[in-house]
Order: sequence, then structure tokens, then C-alpha cells
Amino acid sequence: MAFWLARERSAQESTFMQRFDPRFWTVNFPRPAMASVVTLGSDAMRISVELHHAGELVGLIWDSVDVLDHPLLAYETDRDYSHTILSFRWQSEGIIPLDQPNGPTLTIEGRDASGAPRVWYVRLWNYAEGTPTDALISLPFSGLESGFSLPGEGVYPRDIDRMFISLVAPGYVAGSSAPLASRFNGAVVISQLSVDGGRAVLELGDVLVPPHGERIATAYDDTYNQTPARLIRAAVGLGYRDDLVHYVGMSHFMRLDRQADAGLLAATPGQLDQPATDWHRNFFELAQAAELEVIVSLSYELFDAYCPEAWKQRTATGEPALTGWVPPSTLLSPANAQAMAWLADCGRAFVGLLEQAGLPVRFQIGEPWWWVTSAGEICLYDDVARAAFGGDPPIIDSLREPLDPGDLALLDAAGAILAQSTADLTAAVRAAAQGGSEVLLLAFTPTILDPAMPEQYRANLPGGWSLPAFDRLQVEDYDWLTAGADAARRAAYGFVDARLGYPLPQQDYFAGFVLDPADAEVFWARIDSGLDEAAERGVPRRYVWALPQVNRDGYTRLPPTPELSMTPFDDVLYPFALGRNTAVAPEFSTAIAVTSSGHEQRNSLWSDARVHFDVGPGIRSEAELSELLAFFRARRGPARGFRIMDPFDHSSNGMTGMPTMSDQLIGTGDGARADFQLIKAYGGGDDPQLRPITRPRPDSVLVSIDGVANVAWSLQPGGLIRFQDAPPAGAAIRAGFLFDVPVRFAEDRIDISAVNFTAGEAPSIPLIELREVA
Repeated sequence: MAFWLARERSAQESTFMQRFDPRFWTVNFPRPAMASVVTLGSDAMRISVELHHAGELVGLIWDSVDVLDHPLLAYETDRDYSHTILSFRWQSEGIIPLDQPNGPTLTIEGRDASGAPRVWYVRLWNYAEGTPTDALISLPFSGLESGFSLPGEGVYPRDIDRMFISLVAPGYVAGSSAPLASRFNGAVVISQLSVDGGRAVLELGDVLVPPHGERIATAYDDTYNQTPARLIRAAVGLGYRDDLVHYVGMSHFMRLDRQADAGLLAATPGQLDQPATDWHRNFFELAQAAELEVIVSLSYELFDAYCPEAWKQRTATGEPALTGWVPPSTLLSPANAQAMAWLADCGRAFVGLLEQAGLPVRFQIGEPWWWVTSAGEICLYDDVARAAFGGDPPIIDSLREPLDPGDLALLDAAGAILAQSTADLTAAVRAAAQGGSEVLLLAFTPTILDPAMPEQYRANLPGGWSLPAFDRLQVEDYDWLTAGADAARRAAYGFVDARLGYPLPQQDYFAGFVLDPADAEVFWARIDSGLDEAAERGVPRRYVWALPQVNRDGYTRLPPTPELSMTPFDDVLYPFALGRNTAVAPEFSTAIAVTSSGHEQRNSLWSDARVHFDVGPGIRSEAELSELLAFFRARRGPARGFRIMDPFDHSSNGMTGMPTMSDQLIGTGDGARADFQLIKAYGGGDDPQLRPITRPRPDSVLVSIDGVANVAWSLQPGGLIRFQDAPPAGAAIRAGFLFDVPVRFAEDRIDISAVNFTAGEAPSIPLIELREVA
């Protein structure tokens, strides 16, 4: 399907919004503090904070540059705040009041009139009327002055990058890591927000991409700083419908408790912190209003610093399972009853929020597994797991090494424990749901079916997950997808189907993701193709992972056009042999500019020629003339394409020779790629003209890898060779074939005169080659 990486908005729909619209504020803070901002209406928002240390400060931020929204939905950049007046009502609970030292301060970052970087600190109390906890505030940017008291230094309003309002707990000490006496919770409601004066409105992207059949995924750890309204607007605006998967993350949703050593760990029983509770309640309510169901995703991953040591999976040497994130997360041991109880507590909390919002309970258990380190060590050896395995389980140094029967039995036992843990979590979710529930499992095949560790599936794709353990199976393979490892992906589909038994109508597919924006051009094309392939396989629900990367890179999935849904080609051969008197005319398109000196600048607009034929001279009898008329009508004139064999160029071997397996170099193996397009090269040297071959004669195709004949492949539509196993890196892939040319009639009519034909005058029957996607 077509897609577009939009870099900026040009002629697309836009509207105008009030500057400082509540939907587009963000929050920021240091760990382990937590905060969220949610909209309460078109002119109001609520900020919730949960703090643990004296030096923690939360910032409520307005950015002049919108770097979070999709380019087609973003607000315009305007750093000039001159003659703009921002007014609002301020109501606070718990945080330091407006009139106190360290009270809410507006920090403005920008440049002064000379262009030098500057920061100004504007005390909100200086512009307030009312009480320190309930006041009307008016900020005239062309008249703002910084400092604790007035008069102060004037703020230069014409070049502002961003501004933020600081929120701190009583007892705040800048830079202090000293713990507060107890956990602090506070909140601010900003309402009656209005903007007057000059530059009070901003242009805002307002596209509404028609529904395209795909769905979207989000992640709280990537979007906790934004308002839910902003995310729902993006999902709907970009054409995603029906439902979305929301991964609650591993580092921001959980409440933390102070320990005896003054450290902070996940609270038991498991609870959501207040900012995360407020955010998710608002997110679910807005999703319900937008007719989007939400699939809550909870994984076994937890921020390492918040995880009790006894809960962590461990290697045989006692090292904790640590992911590659910085700072790292860890994995909860499926054998640890306390860890699994904490996970179930959190699951029940999210179920309650879903039901409060009027949404059905849909719950994904996301990528539950025994962690495997980069060295191939599987983390089965925490104390509780060791006891469950009999106290002295075999030591598996690496899953990449040969394993003995005892090792395999241990992996099977680990799989059984993992399956039981997911069954217990499923039961907890179903018991918490007031009505029905849908529980889904997400499996990440590039890890659990890594060919270098062929027995890992015993532990991480256990038979206990087989249908009907879950209502739906969700498969994710983005490492392979973005690397082009198509053979591994397809082999995994077959393995998972055979092992777990979920029919395609009960499967979902996740395509993504692009960690590095430098990979956007290549990776999004593969992701988009992966969505198409999943649809062709019959997977009914397909998700794009994830919304933050979609917005960052401007990925825009376009709906199918009526033209694409048609079948404009009849795979039939033109019924008459073409003689050597057939006219054949390859055509290129070249832009030629002649300079004033008479020199030329030439630009080739087409990478491949388009061939024109006139097949009229090949008609030899009135019977053939009648058959031609019938063939023309069956094709509805130019409406439907068909095949024709070019009498002068139809072979990979020269122009008309018998094909051999070494005729054309169609690619070089990289150890991952399994699909290679048939091509024919014209001309030697470093820059031959390459012609994609989309209509080969199937029985004529021969293939070799490094000069050795290969038959472990299939011919796909469009002239694509698909190997069962990816050819090795550096291997030369060659092919030989006969081929036809896809063509159509060039005109809506053909003029035939029986008298002229009898007199020996051949009719003109022009054909033109079709461009087909290779």
C-alpha cells in the first residue's frame, strides 16, 4: 500500500488554535519523581505530581517548536510572544504556594535583542490576583519582568524557545537528594485559560487521513510527558481506527515505597502512582469518546532500580537480567510468587480504569520470557527458580552451544513455569473484570526463535501457550522485518502456527519499529511492506509500533485507492506469434537543456525504457482478424493488460538465446535477505541499464547461488525469487529465464477495413508496455 514520510505540511488541511492550547503542554522531571498533565476541557488542564526527594522539581512546559506531533498535525513555530497576553486561573493543592520562596516560577528560555542566549525567571505571584493557592494570573509578555519582586529586568519576548512553570513540594532544596519525610502528592488545576493581544493564535495541522485498515500502538514510557488528548488526536488524524495497543511501560506507572535503607522500590501490593492513574483515566475516557478500544499491555519488564533484588531473573553466576536500555530495566522471575502477585495487582488496577471509562477489558501480556544475555546465557537461576527446578539445576553456559538431555529438560521445565505464570495473570485479569474480557499474548519471534539458539523456544514459547490459553496471539518480529530477514520471519510463522495452533483469524501482527531516525527511509518501507504481507496472509488485525516514531518520522499510511483494488491485468498471452515485421520501439524520457554556448545538459527521467509495439503486420488471415477483435473486446480496449513476447528480446541469455542459470546477476546475499527481483542488465561497465522482469515464463526460470544450481525457492508474483533460506553473505545470486512483456492496447479503438486487408494493407494495432511494481 502507498505510504509517505511527511517532513512538513505544505498544502494539507490546517486550522487555527489558541496559542497555549492545553492539549499541547508537556511535563518534565527527574527520576524518581512522577508527574502528568491531562486536559479538563478546551481551556483547562490538571497537573498531578508525586515526589520523593527535597530537590525534585516538575516543569510544566510550553515549547515554541512542536517536535512531538506528526508534521501534518503539528502547530506552527512562532518564537515571537510580543503583545501576547496569557491569562488563567491557578488552583493548587499541596505544592509550595504562589507567594512563598521557591513558589511557582515561569522560566523563559530564549535570546535577548542582541541574539545572546538568555534565561528569565518570572515570579507568578507578581502577576496574580487572589490567594496564594487560588488566583487569576495575567502574563503580558511585552511587559513581563523577571526577579523575585518588581520592578525587575524586562523579558525580551520576540525570540523565546520555551517556557516552563516550576512545581515543587514544601521543603524544596535545589539540588538536594535528601528524602522527603514522606511521599508527596500535589496537584494544580489551570482553568479559564485565554490568550489576547497580538499573535494569540497559531496555525495547526488538521489532516484527517481516511481509515486504511491498520491500527496503532503507543507506550506510556515514551508519552507520559504528553496529554492523552494529543495522542488520541494523532491516532485518529492519521487514519488509525477500532482499537490501539497501549504498553504501560516499565518505569513510570508504578508507585514507589521508601525502604529501610532510604532507597525506593516498587510498592507492594502493586499500585499505580497518582499521576499515572490520572493520565490513564483520562486516556481511556478520551479513547472511548473517539470510539477507540484500548488493549492494555503489561510486561514482565521493570526498571532495574525499582525492582527488589529477589524478584530479578539471574544468570547462573548470579548476575541480574539487564536489558540494553540506559539506565537498564530487568525482568521479573516467573517463578517468584511475590513478583507475579505485584504484576497481577497492577493488572487489576488497569482493568478497573478501563471499566470506569466504559471500555471493554482487553489485556495483553507483553513479551513474557526468560531473559537471554548477549552471551547466550539464559536467566533461569534466581533463588526461587533454582528451588522450583529441584535446587541444583543443570548450568547452561550458553544456548548457542550444544545442549544435553538434562539441559533440554530444564528448558522445558522453565517453559512450564512461564506458562503457569501467564495463566495465573490471565486468571487474575478475568476475575477482576466485571463483564467479559479478552486476554492476548505478544510473542517476539526474533529472540525466542533465534536460529543461533535453536532450543530456546522450549523455555520461551512453551506448549502451555497453545490455543485456547489466550483469546488471541500477537506476533512481533520487527528486528527481522527491518533487517530484511524475510526467510527467518516466514519460517517463524510456520513454527509458531504449528506449535501454538492459533488460526490466522485469531492472530494479530505488529510491524515496527525505527529506533534511529537515520534509518527511517529504509525501515519504514519494510514496515509498510510487512503490513501488506500480513494482510495478504490473512492476519485481520495489524498494528504499527509505535506512535512516537510515526510522529517523529512523519510516517503516513495511505488508504487503498479504487485503482489499486482493481484487477487491471489478464495473465494471458497475445494469441498470435509476432513476426520479424512487427514494429518494436523502446522509448526513454530525457530532459535536454541547451545552454547559450550550445552545450547540452541531459537528465534521464526514466530508469527503464517503455516499449511500444505495432502488431498489426502479424495478422495473416481474416480468421486471425476476427480473433483479434474478440481479444480486443475481452480486454475492453486499453482497460486490461496482457502478455506479449517481444520477438527481438525475450531471454536472459543475450536477446533470444536459451537461458542458463548464470545469465543475470540478480543480487548478492547478505545472510538475511531471501527475496530477489528478476532483472536483466543491458550494457556492461559500472552503470548498466537494469530492467525489472515482472512476467517471466515460470517453467523457464533457473537459479544458482555462487555458481551452484538451487531449487529451494519459489517464484512469487512480479518476478520475485523467494528462497526458503537466505543465501549466505557475499554469495552471487544469478538467474536465467524467458520472459514476456506486460502491455495494453494503446487506443480505445482499432480501425480495420476488410477491403484494405484483402488488398494486403496491414492494420495498425499499437500496444504500449505497462509499468508494473517490482
